[in-house]
Amino acid sequence: MSKMKSNRGAKKRFKLTASGKIKHRRNYKSHILTKKSPKRKRDLRKYKYVHESDESRVKAMLLAH
Repeated sequence: MSKMKSNRGAKKRFKLTASGKIKHRRNYKSHILTKKSPKRKRDLRKYKYVHESDESRVKAMLLAH
């Protein structure tokens, strides 16, 4: 049987923390930034954690066992 492969797109988008949470970059920060306020853009720099209901699916894509 061949090896299970991790989802390469998910590998680039999500990072597993030491505590087991999954963090990712926020949406809406790539273009059309002129109409967004400086505060909104500043808040979009921060990383966000994946919701617990989606954690199992994202972990399955990252950890190919």
